[in-house]
Amino acid sequence: MDNYGTILLVEDDSSLAQWVAEYLTEQGYTAQICARGDQVVTQVKQLNPDLILLDVMLPGQDGISVCRELRQFYQRPIIMLTARDDEMDEVIGLEVGASDYIMKPVRPRALLARIKAALRLNNDTSDNRQDDTIIEVGSLKIDTQARNVFINNVEQPISSAEYLLLQYLAANAGQVVSRDAVFKATKGREYDGLDRSVDVLISALRKKFNDDSQHPEKIKTIWGRGYLLVASAW
Repeated sequence: MDNYGTILLVEDDSSLAQWVAEYLTEQGYTAQICARGDQVVTQVKQLNPDLILLDVMLPGQDGISVCRELRQFYQRPIIMLTARDDEMDEVIGLEVGASDYIMKPVRPRALLARIKAALRLNNDTSDNRQDDTIIEVGSLKIDTQARNVFINNVEQPISSAEYLLLQYLAANAGQVVSRDAVFKATKGREYDGLDRSVDVLISALRKKFNDDSQHPEKIKTIWGRGYLLVASAW
């Protein structure tokens, strides 16, 4: 059987972890389980997995702080699992560097689709890195090779999910891009009609770059059409 990559599943519910690991193995992945948040960093450094499934609620160390710590050295996809339909979990998770999130109870096909999309996007990004350039829009500069963002030549802290969205919007500055196009470019999958993660990231970018959320000038939502990064506002 083909091996499609190694996935580290961080989940303290042993029955759920075993079930997900067995399912992923059946689908051609190598699955490793970690049950404690305070053991994740060590295991990631040992395994260097292709993707991490990270529960929010964990013994030893919560998933949010684990994700923040991982992003200091790990740039591959992290999909967070949350048992609560809590927008705050989603907001904080994306801000600290989660690539995507999925709600429990986990649906096998939905989980597999998210994993495939995240891995495909990560591979596409890596393959295209040799063609990367500097994107400049007014005072905004994006070094797409180093994945750094600058305003007036001052580097700005930014999560990986925020970076992917900002890079796509800046590369299409002055053009309205649809929600579907944004999802395909930044998450490697189509918009499912329910996922609000792009809206969360748009709000985070507006806050980060001092764009009035009530009357935004830099990143606008064009109702019924999509999003627009306004070049002249930067």
